[in-house]
Amino acid sequence: MSDTPGTERYTPGHDTSAIAFMAARTAATHARFFLPHLSPGTTLLDLGCGPGTITVDLAAAVAPGHVLGLDRQASQLRSARALARQRGLTNVRFREGSCYDIPLDDGSVDRVFCHALMEHLAHPAQALAEIRRVLRPGGKVGLCSPDWGGFLLSPPCDDAVSAYTRLQRANGGDPFVGHKLGEYLLEAGFERCHLDAHYERHADPARIAGYLAVQLEAAEQTTHARRLRDWATSPSAMFAQAWVTAIAARPH
Repeated sequence: MSDTPGTERYTPGHDTSAIAFMAARTAATHARFFLPHLSPGTTLLDLGCGPGTITVDLAAAVAPGHVLGLDRQASQLRSARALARQRGLTNVRFREGSCYDIPLDDGSVDRVFCHALMEHLAHPAQALAEIRRVLRPGGKVGLCSPDWGGFLLSPPCDDAVSAYTRLQRANGGDPFVGHKLGEYLLEAGFERCHLDAHYERHADPARIAGYLAVQLEAAEQTTHARRLRDWATSPSAMFAQAWVTAIAARPH
C-alpha cells in the first residue's frame, strides 16, 4: 500500500493478523485475470505489493523478465524479500516507495499490476498518471479492487459493514472504487479498457470478520466489532466479496 503522507491511512493496518490475511493471496487466486497478459521476458511493476506472495508468482511467470515490487511499508518488504529468497527467484526486487512517485523512468516497464490498492487512495487519478508514465507505449495495466456496494452477507450484518466503509472513507479511501476503475482509467488517458467482476467467498467467516473487527476496535467502534464477531458464529454465515478487475493499455 502506497500513499501521500497526511492524506490517507491504510485501513487494514499492518499488524500480524492483517499481514497473515494478505499473505494467503497468490497469483492463482488474486491475479488470474492478468496472467494471460504476461509472458517470459516481460518487465513488470507490482504496485502496493504487500508481503509479496502475489509478486513472486508474477516473477515466476515472466522470468527472465524483471519485476519490481513497490510498497510503502518496510516491514512488508522484509517478508517479501525472504519469500523471494526461499523461492530461489533472482529476477525480482522489492523497494519502499509511493504510488504517487514511482521510482522508475518513463516508459520503463511492460506491465503494471495493482491489487487491492486503489480503494485506499485519496488521489487515484494521481496514481494512475504515474502508472501511465512508467508504462511503455502499448504497455498494459491490470487493476483489481473490491466494491463494497456488491457484498453478499448472510445473515445480514449491514450496520457493522457500513461502519467499516465509513471508517475507510474517513481514512481517505473509497470502498466503492471498484465500479469506477474504468472511468478513472479512461480519464487518465488509457485505452482498450476491459472490465470484469467476480465474487470471492471467504471460506472462514470468522477470519474475515476478525480482520474487519480489529480495525473497528482500533477506532473504538467496539459495538460494531462485536456485532461482526457474533455474526461469524451463525451456522449460516457467508461473506462474499465483490471484486472488479480492469485491464487497459497505454496508447502508442
